[in-house]
Amino acid sequence: MKKLILIPLSWLYGLVVAIRNRLFEMNILHSKEFSIPTISVGNITVGGTGKTPHTEYLVQLLYKEFKVATLSRGYKRKTKGFHIARVDSTVSEVGDEPLQIKQKFPEITVAVDEKRVHGVDELLKSEKHHRPEVILLDDAFQHRYINPGVNILLTDYSRLITQDHLLPYGRLREKASNRIRANMIIVTKCPGELKPIDERIITKELDIKPFQYLYFTTLEYGAPVPVFPGKVKEAYSHIDSAVLLVTGIANPEPLKDYLRHHTIEIHEIAFSDHRNFTNKDMERVEERFIEIQSPRKMIITTEKDMIRMKGLTHVPDIIKESLHYIPLEIKFLDDGKKNFDRKILNYVRENKSNFDLYSRANRL
Repeated sequence: MKKLILIPLSWLYGLVVAIRNRLFEMNILHSKEFSIPTISVGNITVGGTGKTPHTEYLVQLLYKEFKVATLSRGYKRKTKGFHIARVDSTVSEVGDEPLQIKQKFPEITVAVDEKRVHGVDELLKSEKHHRPEVILLDDAFQHRYINPGVNILLTDYSRLITQDHLLPYGRLREKASNRIRANMIIVTKCPGELKPIDERIITKELDIKPFQYLYFTTLEYGAPVPVFPGKVKEAYSHIDSAVLLVTGIANPEPLKDYLRHHTIEIHEIAFSDHRNFTNKDMERVEERFIEIQSPRKMIITTEKDMIRMKGLTHVPDIIKESLHYIPLEIKFLDDGKKNFDRKILNYVRENKSNFDLYSRANRL
């Protein structure tokens, strides 16, 4: 009954979003196009659809051939305006996801700016040897002030956008019909073995247009990695012990499913998404971990949560000795990888050539 009360609020929210989108369509609010190749990775759903691992996939694909920059707003950072992340930046300076990307790919430029147009302008002002040749816009599907060259929309396999509702009744930030703006749609977190019949059903459900490309990806988890390697008492190459799972992400279920294949004893502390962990939180983790009676036990967290935990001033030794994170990558199903990679690389190569001509003409 409580849920039904939210339906009128969803209608009101949807009206506001529809008016905003209409203002862009009427060119009253303006979208800016840049000559530099720009790729947006985003969603229209509150909660995790896998934006960060998909952005990292693009970085991995592109950075050996091109100068890559990522740009996001730096969610929950305490700074304002344009900032370039350093490997030793803090979460409060740039946000957890940008810092994760920077530490994983120190060679690339990772920038944050709540005003994305200004952020791109600042990146293009960089000295020539630092100036990016392609910009990845993280979580920018709804940031319509930029019109990207490639617009990638993610939707969770377990809850397709077509089966959801607008906030606050559901989790959608705008109507599912606005997927029409996407060049590519990726169904994320699929089962590793997705049947062809299921792919056809989803293709029909999403009503893929002739100008759109549909891909399916699944999550691949790696071996546990110590968060504090100098302190760890026992490094695990695999999971065969009792686990205390500590997360601060929107949807820890896929990771829990993975852990269930490796251990039957899972304890859990689930904090809110993007939790700014405190020393008191770590005391709670310590108490819960001590309560576990198994002689062989470990603490597992996500890569994103690990970034925030490492920045704390006090982490009890028992946590440092036992804390591991699970690295995460995405894998394209069927022959999707080859097709996706080719389209992305061709887009960047062709438009980089145009950008080089524009740069020389305008002496950027």
